[in-house]
Amino acid sequence: MTTLSDTGRDTEPGTFKAQAGAGPQNPPSARAEALIEQSDAHTAHNYHPLPVVIAEADGAWVTDVDGNRYLDMLAGYSALNFGHRNPVLLAAAREQLGRVTLTSRAFHHDQFGPFVAELAELCGKQAALPMNSGAEAVETALKTARKWGYQVKGVPEDRAQIITCEGNFHGRTLSIVSFSTDPDARHEFGPFTPGFVSVPYGDAAAIEAAITDDTVAILLEPIQGEAGVLVPPEGYLAAVREICTRRGILMMADEIQSGLGRTGYTFACDYENVVPDVYILGKALGGGILPVSAVVADRDVLGVFAPGEHGSTFGGNPLACAVGRAVVGLLATGEYQSRAQKLGTHLHEALAKLPPEMVREVRGRGLWAGVDIDPGFGTGREISEKLMARGVLAKDTHGSTIRMAPPLVVTAEDLDWAVLQLQSALG
Repeated sequence: MTTLSDTGRDTEPGTFKAQAGAGPQNPPSARAEALIEQSDAHTAHNYHPLPVVIAEADGAWVTDVDGNRYLDMLAGYSALNFGHRNPVLLAAAREQLGRVTLTSRAFHHDQFGPFVAELAELCGKQAALPMNSGAEAVETALKTARKWGYQVKGVPEDRAQIITCEGNFHGRTLSIVSFSTDPDARHEFGPFTPGFVSVPYGDAAAIEAAITDDTVAILLEPIQGEAGVLVPPEGYLAAVREICTRRGILMMADEIQSGLGRTGYTFACDYENVVPDVYILGKALGGGILPVSAVVADRDVLGVFAPGEHGSTFGGNPLACAVGRAVVGLLATGEYQSRAQKLGTHLHEALAKLPPEMVREVRGRGLWAGVDIDPGFGTGREISEKLMARGVLAKDTHGSTIRMAPPLVVTAEDLDWAVLQLQSALG
């Protein structure tokens, strides 16, 4: 089995250690400014990125077009859990690139069966349905739940209801924003898809009260990432599991950001020893190389589909399966989970030492933290820009919350340096 040292990370002490020279030492070049202007001129303004143009990356560090180095404390919203250019994952991709990259599901290929079998085993389930993006996986889960409700539970057709949680983020497709409570996600995108009931996050009693004869599933994030890394009350996931079992509905866990090692466990649900009926996976499943997602469940759930009812040209393609298999292999050792747990404790202890007049609250689990900055020190965007100027790349959400989610190959020294830069940015 592959170990962390086999990937080339941490083999030499200080290889990726924060250095005094990290961060912007040069003013933005004309090339960098031109590239930013070109992006603004030729794409929809659906993102507001920080003014940095990344050209290279390795491990937990990235380098911009002007040669400035930055510590990546976002990791592609957990898509880069195993670090930039992870050698094991790159080797799997290169080997497969030289063989075959796409067949479509019209034919079998030699990577598909092993991938779905190995992923199902990792999840303790019987079957997996690969897709591409996380939003596609969520849409697939929604269709699965409705189909299951009609075929297995006996809900009258076109009456299935799915319970969702306020503050959720599951993607931005039309059906998903139909149950979003974020005004930016919904404004001027109606009419919306019916069949969803929203309840407060972290309130198991509210889920129980919302269940009707037409309820087929509850969809939730074990930790709400986009909402600011909100960790639910202790026992919440276990209570939801008990309610779903007793009331005969599916528990669907969106582990797209929280899963695959991020929280110190393979899945965030593992913290409470909870096994949902459906895992929804993405981001890190593609190793930061290409989009790979999947819905994983037992046959009595995923078995509701018949040929032609759901599919994807690129879902489960040979390249995606080869990389996904390598990701499952990295997780199988438990080393990344252990690392996230140990370094997560280190990160949260360091953040807890920040002056209380600067930081109102720190939430999270493992190598994942939401840091609520006192608004008097600036907006989240302003703090993110100050961090960028100090060589740290992070992202704000919901006003003055800074999210920190570095690649799991980050070092303790890197984390200490990042927290120091945050304190400096607030000083």
